[in-house]
Amino acid sequence: MGVVERFQGLADATRLRMINLLNEGELCGCDIQYVLNLSQPNVSRHLTYLKRSALVTDSRRGNRVFYRLNGIDDAEHKALFAYLREAFGSEKVFAQDKRRLQQAVRKGACSLSERGASGSRRQRT
Repeated sequence: MGVVERFQGLADATRLRMINLLNEGELCGCDIQYVLNLSQPNVSRHLTYLKRSALVTDSRRGNRVFYRLNGIDDAEHKALFAYLREAFGSEKVFAQDKRRLQQAVRKGACSLSERGASGSRRQRT
């Protein structure tokens, strides 16, 4: 995937907001829907675009699909995501989204709340 395709994937405010949330860790599509208050088809469309741009990858677990940033160990992706984290810090909407995610995690409404302090996913019983 080339630079043009990656930046096309980022050329939308909703997709940038999704990247901002995924900077916090792996999330289920329903988590993103909940935090951004968007319809499921809208979230799915944007996540598909991010996948096609090679910015996000997914994995299915049962009925849920979890998304995470792609290539975070790759130097090029690492630099891009580091820049985006810095840029997101100066925009109010991104900070609000992170606060909503943190509130949802505290309430147990998001899959990040299933993670222990180490960041590894807890097994459900």
